[in-house]
Amino acid sequence: MQASRGTLDALLEFGLVRMRGRRRSPGRPITFGTTDGFLEHYGLASLADLPGAGEMRALGLLNLDLPANFSAPDPTRAVDDEDPLEPEEAARFHQDFLDEA
Repeated sequence: MQASRGTLDALLEFGLVRMRGRRRSPGRPITFGTTDGFLEHYGLASLADLPGAGEMRALGLLNLDLPANFSAPDPTRAVDDEDPLEPEEAARFHQDFLDEA
C-alpha cells in the first residue's frame, strides 16, 4: 500500500492506528492495525461496518488493477507470520518515526 509522506505519522499521532507487530519476512517490517479511536472517530461499531471491496468499486474508490492473488487481511484474526512488538520497541520506534525530517 502506498500513502503520502506523513500520512502514517498523522494516523499514529491522532491515535487512529497502532503498531501491531513485526512480519516474519525479510526486513521484519512493522505491521499496523486500527484502534478503538478509529472506530469512534468514524462512528463504527466494528471493523465489519467498513465498506467491502464491492462497495468501494461501485463508488469508484478502488483501483481494479490489483494482483490476481491479492486479498485484504482480516484485522480481527491472528496473523501466523507476525510477532508482537515488545513494549520498549514500540515506544522507541514511535518516537523515532515521528521525529524523522
